Amino acid sequence: MTLVSFWLCLVLSACNSEDSSSPAQSASNSATETVANSTQDTQQAIASPSHMNGTNEQNKGDKTGPIHLHGTINFSGGGEVTLYETEGKNTFEVAKTRLANQSFDFGMLEVSRGFYQLSLNGETNSTNIILNPDEPELFIEFNSNRLSANRTAPDSNENSGWFAYSTQDFNAQREIKNLRKSIKDAGAFQSRIEAQIKEQEQELIATQHELIQANPGTYLAKWLSWLNPQYPDSKGRFFEDIDPLDNSAIRSMALSDRIQKMMRSFSGGTDSGFLGCIDLVKAHFEPNPKALESVLYTMLDGFYNTGKETICQYILDNYIFDEDCGADLSDAIRIRAQGIINLQVGKTPPNFNIARFDGGNLDLMATCKQNEYTLVMFWASWCHKCEQEIPFIGPLYAKYNFKGFEVIGVSLDQQRSTWGAAIETNGMTWPNVSQLKAWNSPVVTEYKVTATPTYFLLDKEGTIVLKPKRHFEVEEFLRGKL
Repeated sequence: MTLVSFWLCLVLSACNSEDSSSPAQSASNSATETVANSTQDTQQAIASPSHMNGTNEQNKGDKTGPIHLHGTINFSGGGEVTLYETEGKNTFEVAKTRLANQSFDFGMLEVSRGFYQLSLNGETNSTNIILNPDEPELFIEFNSNRLSANRTAPDSNENSGWFAYSTQDFNAQREIKNLRKSIKDAGAFQSRIEAQIKEQEQELIATQHELIQANPGTYLAKWLSWLNPQYPDSKGRFFEDIDPLDNSAIRSMALSDRIQKMMRSFSGGTDSGFLGCIDLVKAHFEPNPKALESVLYTMLDGFYNTGKETICQYILDNYIFDEDCGADLSDAIRIRAQGIINLQVGKTPPNFNIARFDGGNLDLMATCKQNEYTLVMFWASWCHKCEQEIPFIGPLYAKYNFKGFEVIGVSLDQQRSTWGAAIETNGMTWPNVSQLKAWNSPVVTEYKVTATPTYFLLDKEGTIVLKPKRHFEVEEFLRGKL
């Protein structure tokens, strides 16, 4: 706790120079109180039996080296196999190769420890694998054209263990989700269902421990130990079992998942609670700028996606664009952060030029210039909430279109036929565009769309003037403008 307290005090004294009456300063004062309270919390911390240390001298820290990655896929159609490095939910392309005669071969790759993603002919057909230079030869057999279905890596302890665990985890999480859904209607049987959930969770933890013991010194063992905090009831020691200097943690969901757990456990759902957690996370990873950038962007992205833009602004102002606290950060994190800034009210979002359903392309900014206000609506034919919203957009469009109001429907569909049928069924007379790549559409990524429908209302200059949740917010805005 001493190191955490030191860094947090340093951060608060260096970064919070705002007027004491500002919301950010008030929240930071709450964070300071949180640190004082967590000192006692740290002293009373008890190690959890769910945690098992999977780190030893062999897998400690990161490692970079050559790996020969190759394999077979039971698919006669051929195509392109792509390897991506992961960082939480984000992926970055590393290499491509062709699938010929059901075989692929990347040759020798210089990579670092962590999770990577393999895809066949597009990211929707993909699976995660572990690459570790301690295993310089990795041959994977995919016995189905679906990469996530039937996979074997007979000579890789890392991936044999990972494939077995990921299958069990998927099945267990699905069962737990179904059980939690049934609790609200369980009545007198609620305690029995809660016991079943606990049993599923304990079985998964037992499997984690078995794999850690069976695969000592592997990245898999270390990653499995990160799934359960050593001190889950201590805010001050919540990240203690994750070495901030170990960059291999970045190439997994470990940091993202741990941050989410911390926010759920200790924030209390309040802004001051969130900021107190943010400050502790930042302080823990302060010694390693690369890991710090990763956790800062993870938190920035997470709070943006949950609509907490005030919290996002705190991270941006105090940790990313602050001249003192952001001094050791690279330009990359600021570029990534700028993508979120550009989606805020008062900013200009990315332009797009996408094929229309009725032919030709639509340029967003050119369309904005031709109208007083333009509503960009992300939707999909399979979206039930969209089915409820779209009937209200039609009358709104008819009422205000001739006054300078335009609507652009951006579909997340994959099939042109279902997209077209939905346009006709819903009477969508406004322009409709789609890249037909569902959630993998570049425009969906650029606009950070995580749910449908999602709206952006732009003015003539292409500036975001409103980010409404429902159709009636658009009408209220237009009523006073057009």
